[in-house]
Amino acid sequence: MMNNGTAAISVRELRVVRGGRAVLDGVTFDVPRGTVTGLLGPSGCGKSTLMRSIVGVQVVASGAVEVMGRLAGAPRLRRSVGYVTQAPSVYRDLTVGENLRYFARVLGARDGDVERVLDEVDLRSNVDIVTGRLSGGQEARVSLAAALLGSPDLLVLDEPTVGLDPVLRRDIWALFARLAESGTTLLVSSHVMDEATRCERLLLMRAGRILADDTPGALLERTGSTDIESAFLDLVEQAERSAA
Repeated sequence: MMNNGTAAISVRELRVVRGGRAVLDGVTFDVPRGTVTGLLGPSGCGKSTLMRSIVGVQVVASGAVEVMGRLAGAPRLRRSVGYVTQAPSVYRDLTVGENLRYFARVLGARDGDVERVLDEVDLRSNVDIVTGRLSGGQEARVSLAAALLGSPDLLVLDEPTVGLDPVLRRDIWALFARLAESGTTLLVSSHVMDEATRCERLLLMRAGRILADDTPGALLERTGSTDIESAFLDLVEQAERSAA
C-alpha cells in the first residue's frame, strides 16, 4: 500500500479523461491527517473532479487514490468519509429535521447527533422548515450538517461556504478548525483566495494540475507575495514560462 501512515489521502499520478480531454493530468499529493487542507483554483480547473475521485464516485483513466489506507470508494470507508457537493444533496420536500434524522438512521449515528449538528451549523431555528423553502446558503448548511453526522474521519467539502454571509462563513471555518483539532481531516475546495489563510496547507490547482502544495506562509515566502491570490498568479506565470 502506498499510504505512509500519516496521510489521510494519498493521490498518485491521477488522470481523469472526459470527452477526450484530460480533466486531471498526473495529479499527485498527500493530505496529512487532522488538518484543514484547502484546494484552491479557478472554476473549471478540476477541483470537483478531484474530490469525486477521492470519495470514489469518479471513473479514472489511470493512477491511484487511497483514503485512510484503503482504495477510494471501498465499502468500509462509507461511514468514515463525509462528502458535500456543490449542489445540495438533501431531500427538498422534507424538513431540515426530517432530513437529518433520515441520514442519521442510514449512518447509524449515535443518539444526540442530530441535535449536535443543528447547533454546529446554526440551523436549530429552521429544524421544522421544509428544506426546499430555505435560501441557497441555508440549504447548503443542511448538506453540511448531514455530512457531519456520525463524526466522519474525513470531510471532503466542495465549495461549502458559497452563498453564506461573512459572519456564518467565519463561524463555519471556526468549526472546521475545531474538527481538525479533534482529529478530523478536512479537504475544502474554494475559488475564493482569501479563504486560503484559514487553511493549514494549500493545494493550488490550474487546468487539471497541482501548481503548488505547501503551507500558506511558505507559498508567500516562495513567491515574495503579500497574499495568496498574488502568489497563485505568480505561480501561473512561472508555469507558463517553464512551458514556453
